[in-house]
Parts: sequence; C-alpha cells; structure tokens
Amino acid sequence: LSRTYFKTLKAGEPVNLERASEIGGRNSGHFVQGHVDGTGTVKERFTEDDSMWYKILVDDPELLKYIVPKGFIAIDGTSLTVVDVNQEEGWFSFMLVEYTQKKIIIPQKMPGAKVNLEVDVLGKYSENAMSAVIPRLEALEAKVASLEKALAEK
Repeated sequence: LSRTYFKTLKAGEPVNLERASEIGGRNSGHFVQGHVDGTGTVKERFTEDDSMWYKILVDDPELLKYIVPKGFIAIDGTSLTVVDVNQEEGWFSFMLVEYTQKKIIIPQKMPGAKVNLEVDVLGKYSENAMSAVIPRLEALEAKVASLEKALAEK
C-alpha cells in the first residue's frame, strides 16, 4: 500500500476492482499483474468527440523508462494503451473510448487527482535480462580489442 495513493482516500471514495483474467482466456495482449509500481498525477483531461484523453505526470521519473507509445500501462488497475510519452516533461497520455469510460473510475479523475500505475512487466523483465548480458558483452569486446591490438603489434 505504500506505493499507492490509497492512504489519502476517504471513506466512500471509489476504487477500481477487476477480476483477474483466466489463464488461457481471452487476453488483449496486456500483461497486468495487479501490482502498483508508483503513482501519477492527472496533468490534463480533455474530450475529443466521444473520446476522453488524459495526460499523466509520473511521480517517479524512473518509471518512465518502462512507459512506451503503443505499450500498455495499468492505471488504477485498468489496462490501457499508451498513446504518447514525453520523457523530458515526465508525462504520458492515453485515451478512453466511450464504452470504457462507462465501466471504470478514471473518468471521475480531474487534473490534480492521483492515480496508481503499473508499468509494463515485459520492460522490467527485458531490463533485468539485459543487465546480466551487457557486462559479458563488454568483457567480450574488451578481449577482442586486446587480441586485435596484439595481432597488430606482430
């Protein structure tokens, strides 16, 4: 709970609860675990025809590296597709279609409101895997460079 905004909730304020997907069931391609990685703050909210757009300022800039356009993000437990990311300003955007607006609590969030964020677990797994490989590649490159130098000196 320490990573969420739940500690600021007052009795009666809504939260989003969703059942877990069944293994082997329909999946939209998003892998949501139901964890909270951090929080964000609604920066902007605007409508375009029947769509509702949001810009979210990410409270922990470290999380931005896992947020990519066309990737997924879970906001207050709802899995959504990221539209745009601005690394310099620290925000990302997403859009809600009319149907989705009627099924979740996010449309109640106005600028300044807090949201819980779960970033793409595949990005975290990739980073973890690469952190094990990169030192080995660097060592291999150094070895090749030393062998090339030794050959050049002959």
